[in-house]
Amino acid sequence: MTTWNDDDIAACLKVVDPEDDQTGGGTAAAVAGAMAAGLAGMVARLSIGRDGMEPESYYREIDAEAQVLTGSLIRGGREDSEAFGAVMRAFTLPKCTDDEKAARSHAIQEGMVGAAMVPLENAERCASVLGLVGRLDGRSNRNAASDLDVARALARTALLGCLANVAINLESIKDEATAAALRTRADELRSVLDAEEKDHG
Repeated sequence: MTTWNDDDIAACLKVVDPEDDQTGGGTAAAVAGAMAAGLAGMVARLSIGRDGMEPESYYREIDAEAQVLTGSLIRGGREDSEAFGAVMRAFTLPKCTDDEKAARSHAIQEGMVGAAMVPLENAERCASVLGLVGRLDGRSNRNAASDLDVARALARTALLGCLANVAINLESIKDEATAAALRTRADELRSVLDAEEKDHG
């Protein structure tokens, strides 16, 4: 069973709060990924026992993975908002002395790495959701075909959104080795998205 706490849900709901300016695209992308995972799990459950379908264990495994990803992405949405908050707090640190300037610069850089890492991890989860959708292609309840289509569309959008948040924060990371490592992982995920879109339009 998927588990998350009220704080996770409350943090993610700030996306639609007109008075909140901290919870943005990264959290929205994670929430979209969570919805995609939830739909994939639902389609798997609705396919159990249907004529011409795979054994029940096939769908139970997909459902279990989907539930884990749903919870991870809900938590990831909260973490994205928190990562952005850490960057904003770093920019408010004092910068009167050389020591203060150095400490502030270090905190900003730490924050930027976190702000890139969190959506990258969420992007990896969204790629896994796309994988679940792929496993259900042609092997799921036809009456739930539209639900699977929505799951794919949400997962694609979520992955693209997460990668966009990685890219914009990479621009501010001064450590070239760190930035290069993160960029490599992001490029691998982008190739997954490109391949999926080529296969399914």
